[in-house]
Amino acid sequence: MSLTRQDVAKVGMLARLALTEADLERMTGELSKIVNFVSQLSELDTAAVEPLAHPLESRNVFREDVPAPSLSTEQALANAPRQDGSCFLVPAVLGESGAA
Repeated sequence: MSLTRQDVAKVGMLARLALTEADLERMTGELSKIVNFVSQLSELDTAAVEPLAHPLESRNVFREDVPAPSLSTEQALANAPRQDGSCFLVPAVLGESGAA
């Protein structure tokens, strides 16, 4: 399967790329080679290949979630640049009312 300049121009437009005539010429050849290479994969017999979610064997590496003592409010707020004794104070990002 080979791509046309119109195919590449459409992909460029969808990707919001400003492709010059030189870019279109170069990309048409390069993308055609890539599409041809990928189409070769359909020739492989994968009937006996089990689908994978990840190419490497993985296992759960997280520690057990065990409750433990945490910082007190005073300790958590100790180095905060602004706080009111019970909460961190941060600049408003949505305006005064908090409405979007």
